[in-house]
Amino acid sequence: MTRPVRLALACLSAAALAGCASLSREDFTAAEAYRARPEAAADIRFNADDQDAALAFTNRARRQLAANGDRRVDILAISGGGADGAYGAGLLVGWTKAKTRPTFEVVTGVSTGALIAPFAYLGPTWDKQLTEAYAGGGASGVLKGRGLGVVFSSSLYSPDSLRLLVESYCTPVMLHEIAQEHAKGRRLLIATTNLDSQRTVVWDMGAIAARGGPEALKLFRDVLIASAAIPGVFPPVMIPVTAPDGKEIDEMHVDGGVTAPFVTIPEGLYFWEAPEGQALKGRIYVIVNGKIDPSFAVVRGRAPTILGRTFDTMMKTNLRAHIVANRAFAERNNMDFEVAEVPRDAESGSLNFQPESMRKLFALGEERALAGTAFARPN
Repeated sequence: MTRPVRLALACLSAAALAGCASLSREDFTAAEAYRARPEAAADIRFNADDQDAALAFTNRARRQLAANGDRRVDILAISGGGADGAYGAGLLVGWTKAKTRPTFEVVTGVSTGALIAPFAYLGPTWDKQLTEAYAGGGASGVLKGRGLGVVFSSSLYSPDSLRLLVESYCTPVMLHEIAQEHAKGRRLLIATTNLDSQRTVVWDMGAIAARGGPEALKLFRDVLIASAAIPGVFPPVMIPVTAPDGKEIDEMHVDGGVTAPFVTIPEGLYFWEAPEGQALKGRIYVIVNGKIDPSFAVVRGRAPTILGRTFDTMMKTNLRAHIVANRAFAERNNMDFEVAEVPRDAESGSLNFQPESMRKLFALGEERALAGTAFARPN
């Protein structure tokens, strides 16, 4: 059983021992939740399974790109994976050094991929900061234990170190540059999971950045932290929204990987095909900060081991299903589709934030990108 799963199971046990640890929340109806929007920015998100909203968003972005003389759409999707995100970060830096890294019209991120995505979106000029974040030891203190306080909490670890890490890089300068790129029609999208609705929520981070000011900066940071908030490991992030009748609601958002291991095309568009003459031109790249294929292990007959192996199997199966669905979309719309993953023989661990381990994964990703062997078209 992997360490992340052991930690999650331990957290569930702690929660069972402490009913008083639950978050206090006021009730609200599904109708109120559906109509509610963040006060700071009412038009910057949609549910991934809402085809009409996803199409409206896509068409706005395409019109803006066409106005800037570019009908080609290159998409980069970065998956979750915790500390294994060091591999994806290194891949991006190596891609820059190989001088083959595209300028992506759309960059998306989930979980640790959400933390990488702003750097990837802003391009090679932010490679230094990306390297510091994932190979410079800054992330080594992310797992800050609560001690005995865990019994009275909603997670094993405090979010303080994660929030400090996000705030140190996600600055007004970063938001200003993201807003500038957003104005060109490029899009930076981050996915969270709304636990109340059990849906993937896609946030247009460039639209948030374009609003400017302290409220936009706070929401931007909150969305990143929420997307990286592995349930049980980190606490959920409460995002305030307002219903049409003025009722204030606190939505509970957690790791986007709970519902989607990565996002290229929102699930509401999986079976959509571009009308005649409007076919997309471009490529879809997916960086998987983990391993895709099943791996053999003799499972011991203890409940935690069985539960852990089941959880790992479920997550990998979900990942492969998403790859198949996205590949089918790409084929229907004449787009290239390529996937990168952590090599099968590499030592990795999503909660192994030890600096040396992360530096090795970072170097491996960089090496494979420089050699041109990082991406492959799935069979």
